[in-house]
Amino acid sequence: MRTLWVDAGNGAAGDMLLAALLDAGADLDAVRSGLRGLVVGPLDVEVGQVRRHGLRALHADVRVPPDDVSRNLADVTAVLSAASLPEAVREFALAVFERLARAEARVHGVDVSQIHFHEVGALDAIADVTGCALALHSLDLLGAATRVVSPVAAGSGVVRAAHGPLPVPVPAVLELLTEAGAPLRSHPASMELCTPTGAALLATLATGWGPVPDCVPVSVGTGAGTADPQGHPNVVRVVVGEASAPSGWTSADLHRVDSTIDDLDPRLWPDVLEALRSAGAADAWCAPALMRKGRPGQVLSVLVDAERLDAVCRVVFEQTTSLGVRISAVERRSLRRDRVEVTAGGVTVGVKRGLLGDRVVTAQPEYDEVRAAARAAGRPVHEVLAEVRALAAESGDRSAAGVADDEPL
Repeated sequence: MRTLWVDAGNGAAGDMLLAALLDAGADLDAVRSGLRGLVVGPLDVEVGQVRRHGLRALHADVRVPPDDVSRNLADVTAVLSAASLPEAVREFALAVFERLARAEARVHGVDVSQIHFHEVGALDAIADVTGCALALHSLDLLGAATRVVSPVAAGSGVVRAAHGPLPVPVPAVLELLTEAGAPLRSHPASMELCTPTGAALLATLATGWGPVPDCVPVSVGTGAGTADPQGHPNVVRVVVGEASAPSGWTSADLHRVDSTIDDLDPRLWPDVLEALRSAGAADAWCAPALMRKGRPGQVLSVLVDAERLDAVCRVVFEQTTSLGVRISAVERRSLRRDRVEVTAGGVTVGVKRGLLGDRVVTAQPEYDEVRAAARAAGRPVHEVLAEVRALAAESGDRSAAGVADDEPL
């Protein structure tokens, strides 16, 4: 499985991340072709080698025509929807702009529909975001890839924006990084290091935050910003790798939220667990516990990624009687999964499979479908269940409609 690590310890901007991905081997022709297909005028990108603080890096010069159009989220969505782009590229780019619009709306205290993208450069931002999505797609880093981002340096000082001088980090950057649960890194530079577009890209691509994940490096890319300050290299670095573990499983950094509760109506627990899963929890469960004065209670436990941690905590506080939660970092290891369909008793049965490398180690048929097949054939359910498992283990059909990575086995 492909992995990506983004070193944002000196900040990030859209053009810098695009340059780093191109330097790591993304197909420049594919990026150019995708940008030229956007119906907003001729967009292009030129690249060249530069030095930043003594380091070699690639600089991406995004070429856009003169443009004074103020576009809102619906306008940008229409542009991306009309373009001939791979669906994964379009979805990623739309997710970046939706995230950026939400952050700007919260900062300005208006509805998302009222946000116009003049603050993030209009066509420049469309080219940067779409170019990064195309580059990630070229490197096979969209979809199920592990993408980890280091702590982010945002900078300090003051920057001039459309609304006048703003403190650095600018409000939209702080909003984006806070919503994503991104760790911030202090930095001595008195300048804007992370732009709103850069923050939105990092928040959208990150499946986790922290040091470089276990992997075998395949390529390294360094993308330069336009400025070359004296005090630090104005670059973003990326490491593209392959999962190194011969085990065949994948790892993810999650948070575990625990709360011990003894005064909730037990009839409510199924609804609480369902609300937590709907809020983005990877898993949620209860275990019995004996509490003070011998009272029976439940330990509520939830697994969730950093981005959805606050939403899960909110559900716990709103839908249970808990007055506090305990949060700890955990590592989850999970099998690669797919879904196949086999036929038993003339009925098609779906089966979720867990794969260790290329070997099927577990196969779980959909029980309702097994029962229907058993009734149709007039056979015992346990016989059909065993037959379906055996057929699924032998099947070489790795369906594209795989089970989501955050669904517990």
